Amino acid sequence: MDTDELADAKDLALLLRLAHPNSVSTYQRRYPDMPRPVVDLGVGRPKLWLRPEVERWLETRRR
Repeated sequence: MDTDELADAKDLALLLRLAHPNSVSTYQRRYPDMPRPVVDLGVGRPKLWLRPEVERWLETRRR
């Protein structure tokens, strides 16, 4: 895994054009096909996604 491809909720909020990083969790509930974090350290701790997976998912949503 290339660590340069990891993105946190703040990165995803920018990518998804969301107003707040907390909105990423709302997207996770709303869109069950959205990629899940590859690193989840538990409640109140960082979650990390693979940016290329989320970018591909986002592209399929825009079609």
